[in-house]
Amino acid sequence: MSQHPVSDQRAVPCMLMRGGTSRGPFFLESDLPVDTAARDRLLLAAMGSPDPRQIDGLGGAHPLTSKVGIVRRSTTPGVDLDFLFAQLQPNNDTVDVTPNCGNMLAAVLPFALERGLLPVAQGVTTARILTLNTGMQCDVTVQTPGGQLQYSGDARIDGVPGTAAPISINFLDTAGSVCPSLLPSGRALDSIAVADTQIEATLIDNGMPMVLVRAADFGITGYEPAAELTANDALRARLEALRLAVGPLMGLGDVAAKNYPKMCLISAPRDGGALNTRCFIPHVCHDSIGVLAAVTVATACVLPGAIAEGIAVAPDCDVKTLSIEHPTGEFSVELETDQSGQVTRAALLRTARPIMRGEVLVPAHL
Repeated sequence: MSQHPVSDQRAVPCMLMRGGTSRGPFFLESDLPVDTAARDRLLLAAMGSPDPRQIDGLGGAHPLTSKVGIVRRSTTPGVDLDFLFAQLQPNNDTVDVTPNCGNMLAAVLPFALERGLLPVAQGVTTARILTLNTGMQCDVTVQTPGGQLQYSGDARIDGVPGTAAPISINFLDTAGSVCPSLLPSGRALDSIAVADTQIEATLIDNGMPMVLVRAADFGITGYEPAAELTANDALRARLEALRLAVGPLMGLGDVAAKNYPKMCLISAPRDGGALNTRCFIPHVCHDSIGVLAAVTVATACVLPGAIAEGIAVAPDCDVKTLSIEHPTGEFSVELETDQSGQVTRAALLRTARPIMRGEVLVPAHL
């Protein structure tokens, strides 16, 4: 970090990037304070939190645009890069580094190549990335024809306008990313008492702790627009009551102040996919679906006895491509299962792009 010459603001190098359907600044770890509390104060100031508009920072007044990536070269054998994801919120002063974010993960390798952390290969460049939040590793591949990063291309992902170069992510081990295991309660289906009502749910974590419930059990179709569901206070109150009730069952303790588990309302697919979803993250309905949420939902589609059984449409083969429908389109996940039906590999495609690079200014006293 360097002192801005003409003011009481401190300049911190960063690059504003879109990763999948998320957006936020990326920092080199070496440009941030070593002390965690000081680092978090700096990030809050950089993003303009807490403020619902985040008018005094880089945040976009939405959880999907209130994210931060922190990257460094890895010292772990066999790993190229370490990635720490930080979820901020417009309305509060929390910096949550517990969950993963597969969308922001898509921007890690492009950022690292832009900043010279790794050499650019001819044709394609692949790096193994360790997500420090949960210890998850993945192999990420970007297009580098002629030894140059390529962001333009023909790949399209729902929730992002236009097309871009594909970025493939092959997850190596996602089961029990935050929870103790894939099914933290030990069951594929639970019945939870909430306000004298029993609600059936699947509590699952294959990259993202999630609670899957039938939309019909909450008096909705599951096809409503995201904004309509966010504005449904009664629905959000019931979902939050359920979320708080299952926290201990998932080994997460009191989740009142946590950004997980995410809540997912499921219904039958309408557009040729495997399952239709409406995900809350956790209090706002997602305009699409998160990367690791999609992996987790897809896993529930092939899990015997889970809430999606009888609703999901999944192919009967070892390597399955499941299209997870969401409010603005679909998200395809490739799952590989072994002879016992256990998911052994998850892969998907994202895109990313640098939007701006330079320095973000924060008060020097931070």
